[in-house]
Amino acid sequence: MPRVKHICCIGAGYVGGPTCTVIAQMCPDITVTVVDINEARIQAWNSEELPIYEPGLQDIVDSCRGRNLFFSTNIPEAIRKADMIFISVNTPTKTFGMGKGRAADLKYVEACARQIAGIADGYKIVVEKSTVPVRAAEIIRRIFKTSTKSNLSFQVLSNPEFLAEGTAIENLKNPDRILIGGDESAAGQEAIAALSAVYECWVPKNKIITTNTWSSELSKLAANAFLAQRISSINSISALCEVTGADVGEVAHAIGTDQRIGRSFLQASIGFGGSCFQKDILNLIYMCETLSLHEVAMYWQQVLEINEYQRRRFASRIVSCLFNTVADKKIALLGFAFKKDTGDTRESSSIHVCKYLMDEGAHLAIYDPKVPKAQIIRDLSHPAVSEDHPERVSQLVTISSEPYEACENTHALVICTEWDLFKELDYERIYGKMLKPAFIFDGRRVLDTIHKRLLQIGFQVETIGKKVYPSTALVTCVNNTQRPESTPAKKVRI
Repeated sequence: MPRVKHICCIGAGYVGGPTCTVIAQMCPDITVTVVDINEARIQAWNSEELPIYEPGLQDIVDSCRGRNLFFSTNIPEAIRKADMIFISVNTPTKTFGMGKGRAADLKYVEACARQIAGIADGYKIVVEKSTVPVRAAEIIRRIFKTSTKSNLSFQVLSNPEFLAEGTAIENLKNPDRILIGGDESAAGQEAIAALSAVYECWVPKNKIITTNTWSSELSKLAANAFLAQRISSINSISALCEVTGADVGEVAHAIGTDQRIGRSFLQASIGFGGSCFQKDILNLIYMCETLSLHEVAMYWQQVLEINEYQRRRFASRIVSCLFNTVADKKIALLGFAFKKDTGDTRESSSIHVCKYLMDEGAHLAIYDPKVPKAQIIRDLSHPAVSEDHPERVSQLVTISSEPYEACENTHALVICTEWDLFKELDYERIYGKMLKPAFIFDGRRVLDTIHKRLLQIGFQVETIGKKVYPSTALVTCVNNTQRPESTPAKKVRI
């Protein structure tokens, strides 16, 4: 079995950076080099302000960087030195051509394979970390096989990541499982054993699952599809709860105690986001369609439809409660990241809610503790969000440096990300600075335990999955499931 002494990771993003940082910490005898063509990103990895926020990541980088962990733009040198090469590049959804809006764009994976084939000598184990469609590893193999180098030999493995942003370091240090797929040949099994040995430095052997390459690739897509399905399922029940008087939190607890179901991913909210769920389900749908499995494709499409419906329904509820108009009204939006403990905004439900409210003419004051102002403006200025009047973002959106500033002189406060700090705010202070009647729309149910106190302060409280609380305000909220006819909903793809 070949012994791994040098690892090169191509791609310094949300997967490559944290994964290789933990490998460097747990395997001090292995030299790990993370490379990227983006010079600014590599400079950030070599600085005291990392390009991504993840709890615990900075401490590990500080302890390993310069010892056995390096970040570089010198990709050829890292490839030549490496025994094992991770491909951790982006695989975005195609925005043009065949499969537009659904299929994965593998141009970066292909480019990596060609670069490795052109530079590498000797024996290399190439590990596919990026999320890819089934049989994508075959592309890498075919490119290597066309190499005219007589001294180049290789094995291609699939080793998908199963990280949740915000808990990625914990996921890497204490994984539920490590999945490795490869050839069933003797050489393929040796390569699998070599990668397994790296993980066995800290992961129990019984948590390392080996499969063929195709099963490994499909398992990644299926896992994300199943998790997203659970979120859409409980969100569909939340809509029913709001019109019947049931509480989706109580329903989720009741069904979660069934051991066949379990408690995970049963938190009703304004919908899932992030880089993986939507992209992977779209990929799965496209694959099913190309294989003539149309009923299967329709099934998974509905998971995405419910997610979009939940976002639209929440935004419609805000408009309805604010006397059926938010034009020229100031609304505070707390949280822009797609979930807490990350600065990632990809496919964030906050973006979609902002779009719907801006379409209605609302003025938004946005606060998030980890998302930079430039990122928020960039996301809201995307053509899919501001396709009609991009310049309106500067007119309708202000970015606040702290939550109390965002809430001043507002008609409503909308919570879109479940940051813990939102539970600890001084809501009496916030109420005193807001216009009356003052509304709170809890899109993440983070204030469940203090709803009664908020009512006593004077707020009108609206939350996902509960019937509207009684209020002295002279308004009745209608839980519309569609937007007003004058402004039909538009699908947002970021």
